[in-house]
Amino acid sequence: MSALDYDATGLGSEYEVDTTILSPPQRSNALATKLSTILSTSFADADIREALRTLDERGTQNTPEFRRRLRLDAQREVIERNGDIIKDFGHVAEQLKRIGSTIDSLNRCCEDLRQHVATAHRETGPVLEEATTLFIRKQEIDTKKQILDAFNAHFVISDDDLESLISPNTPVDDRFFTNLPRLKKVHKDCQVLLGSENQQLGLELMDKSSRDLNAAFQKLYRWIQKEFRNLNLENPQMNASIRRSLRVLAERPTLFQSCLDFFAESRERNLSDSFYAALTGTSSNSQAEDLTTKPIEFNAHEPLRFVGDLLAWTHSATVSERESLEVLFVSEGDEIAKGIRAGIESEPWSQENVEAFDGRKSLEQLVNRDLAGVARALRQRVEQVIQSDEDPVLAYKIANLIDFYRVTFDRLLGTDSSVLVTLSALQQSALRQHRTTMQEHVNAVAAHVPKISPGLNVPKFLAEALDRLKELMKSYDSSLAPPESRDAGFMPILADSLDPYLNVCEKMASKAEEPSQTIFSINCLLAAQSSLSQFDFTSERVSEIDDTVDEYVSKLVEYQHAFFLHMSGVHPLLAALAPLTETDEDLKKISGLEPFQKQALIDASQILDEFLPSALMDAMENLRLLKNSRMAEDVTSEAASLFCEDFRFVERKLLAADALYTKGENETDDASDHLAKFSLRTLFPRTSGEIRVLLS
Repeated sequence: MSALDYDATGLGSEYEVDTTILSPPQRSNALATKLSTILSTSFADADIREALRTLDERGTQNTPEFRRRLRLDAQREVIERNGDIIKDFGHVAEQLKRIGSTIDSLNRCCEDLRQHVATAHRETGPVLEEATTLFIRKQEIDTKKQILDAFNAHFVISDDDLESLISPNTPVDDRFFTNLPRLKKVHKDCQVLLGSENQQLGLELMDKSSRDLNAAFQKLYRWIQKEFRNLNLENPQMNASIRRSLRVLAERPTLFQSCLDFFAESRERNLSDSFYAALTGTSSNSQAEDLTTKPIEFNAHEPLRFVGDLLAWTHSATVSERESLEVLFVSEGDEIAKGIRAGIESEPWSQENVEAFDGRKSLEQLVNRDLAGVARALRQRVEQVIQSDEDPVLAYKIANLIDFYRVTFDRLLGTDSSVLVTLSALQQSALRQHRTTMQEHVNAVAAHVPKISPGLNVPKFLAEALDRLKELMKSYDSSLAPPESRDAGFMPILADSLDPYLNVCEKMASKAEEPSQTIFSINCLLAAQSSLSQFDFTSERVSEIDDTVDEYVSKLVEYQHAFFLHMSGVHPLLAALAPLTETDEDLKKISGLEPFQKQALIDASQILDEFLPSALMDAMENLRLLKNSRMAEDVTSEAASLFCEDFRFVERKLLAADALYTKGENETDDASDHLAKFSLRTLFPRTSGEIRVLLS
């Protein structure tokens, strides 16, 4: 049975021994009390439950004996447990005693150590103070050393690096360009040291760095000059090192400009020598023949080809020179400009004399200076050619050739180039020579004006002049004259090359009779027109000649018209009828006029009949020497038309007079005798229709 199964009696058995000695009433009260206590006990109490569980674990039996001994056993067990605890605490106390002894020993040792430490501290105190002082001094020295190392690393250039900058025995290489910016930075940073209390160091460093920097730039300047001397004279290539050196040297504008001046002088001499070698096959500095080039002087036999070869060589040299220098002044222009601005800041006294750097402009100026010697030699040679030949066509071709290259050089070098000035002067010289020789030819012709040939042909001098003019026009047509001014540009040439000869032809024609005078003039003008019409830039002059030819054609029409009138016998009739009007009074006068007398009118009719069959052939014979047969036909046709109109006028007058006579005869019988004698129409029977058919 478990301890939880104990009833009230069992739980209260420990009180039975006591109740036996009580009186009945007391036993009753005590029992009641116990029962009340037991009954009031809550089995939910954790202590009671734990006590009951402990009894279960012991395996006890719910017997009276056990219940009587339960208390004693519990107390005994408690006493035993307490005894064990006391024994264990005894061991602990012994251990604590031993620990206490050990602690005492340790305390004594610590005290001894403390005394030893105090003694050592007293003895080592001065040493520690000295060590601390030394440590602080060491830190200060280390700091100063770091500052000094940093100062030396920043402001001090090593001897090897300095030697690479200023020594003439070391090359200008990458090491030079690496150390130079460092030296410039040292010089610039020295200004910071000048702001400190002690400026002596800054002044000394700035003075030294300035001397070293100037020496470095002087070395670079001399090296560039040396490189310029060793450049390939035929095709100088500005390599990377020279371009880099010039970019750096630009920081010293004075040295940079001096270097460019030296280069320009050197290139001028070299190009002049090359020009002389190309011209003669030998160098100006040596009489040894250069077998690699064909001398222009010996291979260009014609003057025009000689001048063309000279100009072509000059153009080729200019292009090569420009391409060689373009890499420097165009691709590196911004860097050089930056360097010059930096140099101006470092040399403020030169600001007024230094302009802003323009790569394109500097390139053109340098090429212009390089070609100055070539331009002088070119002018001398070409002027010799121009003055030595008296052919006006050649002079004009040379002028056009020079103008072609002048336009080319204008695009290549700009308007301020010495080559362009030289070419402009040569062109004007060639044109002057052309005008002079043309005037000499004209004067020679005018001094001995020839007679008109029997065939009214174009005179020889005009034919030669037109041939020359054709050559001039071909040359001008191939030139680079602007389209908007081509017509006006050739007018002065026409005035010099054509007009004087036409004036001579007019003088020749003035000595001839008509129609030879007019036919000769037309033939000359047609020949000139035929030559001019081949080119579009002479259209204005061709139009002027057309107008002049039309005037001469009008004269021929008048001549042919007069020929028809006189040879046909109609002229006396027309002259007599011209002052009369259409009134009856004037019409009555016709039969009384001398040309309208019977015999005279019969003779006029007979002359007309004889003339008409061969009228056109006879008229065309007058113009047989006119070179334009179509024009001769047109002139004759127009003159025939005018003649038909005149004949129609005469016919109307005759018919009107006859009608008036017939009307008067019908009205009165005593009309005048002479009115009834004959009919004008009967005596002059030809009609205008017949005339027009015969002359068509």
